[in-house]
Amino acid sequence: MKKFILFFVFTGSFLLLWGQEPVIRPVKKGNRPTSTQTSNDANNPGDPTRPGDTNRKDTIDFEHRVDDTLHLTFRYLDSTRRNTLDSSIKNIDDYYPVPMSWQNLGNNGAASYPLLFKPNDAPGFDAGFHAFDIYKFKLEDTKIYKTNRPFSTLGYQLASGKEQMIMAMHTQSPRPNINFGIDYRLISAPGFFVTSNNNHNAYRLFGNYQSKRKRYNGTLVLMGSSIKASQNGGIVNDSQLLDPNRKERFAVDVNLGNAGKFNPNPFNTSVKTGTIDKSFTFFIRQSYDIGKRDSIAINDSTTEYLFYPKLRFQHTFTYSNEQYHFGDVGADSILYKQWFNINLRDSTDTFSVYEKWSVMNNDFSLVQFPDTKNTSQFFLAGITLQNITRTFNSGQNHFFNMQLHGEYRNRTRNKKWDMLLKGTFYTGGLNIGDYSAYASLGRYLNKRWGDVELFFKNVNRTPSFVFDSRSAYNFGNTNDFKKENIISFGATANNPYVRLSFTNYLINNYAYFENYYKSAQYNKPINILQLGASTTIKVYRHWNWYVEGMLQQTDAAAPIRVPLIYTRQRLAYEGRFYKNLLISTGIEARYYTAFKAYAYAPVTEQFVVQDTTTIKNLPDISAYLHFRIKGFGAYIRLENLNTASFQNGSLQFINNNFAAPLYPTPGLVFRFGIKWWFLN
Repeated sequence: MKKFILFFVFTGSFLLLWGQEPVIRPVKKGNRPTSTQTSNDANNPGDPTRPGDTNRKDTIDFEHRVDDTLHLTFRYLDSTRRNTLDSSIKNIDDYYPVPMSWQNLGNNGAASYPLLFKPNDAPGFDAGFHAFDIYKFKLEDTKIYKTNRPFSTLGYQLASGKEQMIMAMHTQSPRPNINFGIDYRLISAPGFFVTSNNNHNAYRLFGNYQSKRKRYNGTLVLMGSSIKASQNGGIVNDSQLLDPNRKERFAVDVNLGNAGKFNPNPFNTSVKTGTIDKSFTFFIRQSYDIGKRDSIAINDSTTEYLFYPKLRFQHTFTYSNEQYHFGDVGADSILYKQWFNINLRDSTDTFSVYEKWSVMNNDFSLVQFPDTKNTSQFFLAGITLQNITRTFNSGQNHFFNMQLHGEYRNRTRNKKWDMLLKGTFYTGGLNIGDYSAYASLGRYLNKRWGDVELFFKNVNRTPSFVFDSRSAYNFGNTNDFKKENIISFGATANNPYVRLSFTNYLINNYAYFENYYKSAQYNKPINILQLGASTTIKVYRHWNWYVEGMLQQTDAAAPIRVPLIYTRQRLAYEGRFYKNLLISTGIEARYYTAFKAYAYAPVTEQFVVQDTTTIKNLPDISAYLHFRIKGFGAYIRLENLNTASFQNGSLQFINNNFAAPLYPTPGLVFRFGIKWWFLN
């Protein structure tokens, strides 16, 4: 921990000493990078439905010296669409790892779940542990940059409860055909209650190389994370929250780890009762193209080589290693029997459960481009062999999967139509019979009416391995589950005035946990309807009102728990002042209607269905000031103002909301953060 902090302090100091402060300014329309990938950077055809959009109004260029401007674009790993950086200061989601539409269990780094329903609809092998996914870097979110200058961002956040967060990114292209970089994030959050300290590290190294004549392309990604999350099982009695003698929340009794009572310490990374998960991924993709060569003479000594592919041979190798561990040095035998059906030898005993997965994928694909001048139109066909090894306390298991996949993509050269057809089928192995079929059709209308898109998806998948009786985390369940089938369809409309969305899910054989450890499968169809809208209303001059809302409707008897209405609203005073000062300040509120929120099972890392407790919260209210001066940005926030109470004769912030049964959210939180964008 100390080594990481010293390393980034030294790196940041060095870059600040040698870097020159950039000037941030909007990209002029004529200079905006095109969103269509040219033959010069065609590499990985794939799903274009990635976050980010080159039509964003708040994009940036960085000026280093006179006539020395940074030009930086990026594409996601499996996408051909190029994007520009977003320098918006309006949204805290751009700085904080847990989006506002998610709910964590009390502090940064704690287990989290989405308030807006989204099923696990990936076919094939899945270990089944996702409570901490939001804090990990994802392979599909890897950005491949194109830049003419080394570029870095550094961020630091400090919050109540001695919470700290460090974020860093650096990328550079020493040659036009080479790019590499690094992403890093450290979260240290001691928490407000006993045994709730979290310490997470996540890193991602990435690089891309293209040969001089643009026929060969290679992409390498190394990625990993370390999740250390203490677990207290929630508080014993919520009446203690209003006890004037327990204003110090470490005095509130919890279900697990009471013996570890201590004052918050950001440098304490030990976990006596809780989760330690580690992951590592090695990814390399290589491709070689056959097609039409061309060149442009820049001057007498410089030639720019062009290449228009007709057929691509592509090989992708991925190796991932995931370790899951829960331990308790002072396990209560009564509670473990009641919650998890685990029998301990003594009334207070040591408990540990461990499972490790190693997955190796070899994929070979052929890509054919019908239109020489449009690499966003292609056919792809491929085959993947997957080898899986499970290691647990008493031995090993070996599995395999054989997968066929295909794809057709056509983003027309006039950028008006965007079509995607994509399918995957498992022909043999552990997940034989799993499949996924996806189709989308998008149309750009005009500047006024924006874009519309229709989509359809059908997935047939084996329930995650944690539901299998062989799993080390499946305590006494012998269920033989059928495959889940998930159908989703919907539409989105996005224009300068409003964004509208409609999604409908139809789920059969839904697998879930209840009563902390019991696995079950719902044998009736579940229908979930989502209607969403968001817009910005100009109230008066610099005053803007941001409105987001989602309505979710499902059968009350179904084992899926979502709030009927979710809304987030901001009333903000915004504008550019004194030439270089950008400000967004105001009041933010998030509210969702009462619902029987999932309980959390700390041993199995699962959010489980419960029917006894209804979470009925006040709106979460925050006051904030976000600003940016050239390449320096900062934010100051007072969060959870809604917890104010005069019950004990003085102003105290003890009227806590609840994230889940037994898990209160904090009182007043002061959050301060800074972020630099700069060149080297």
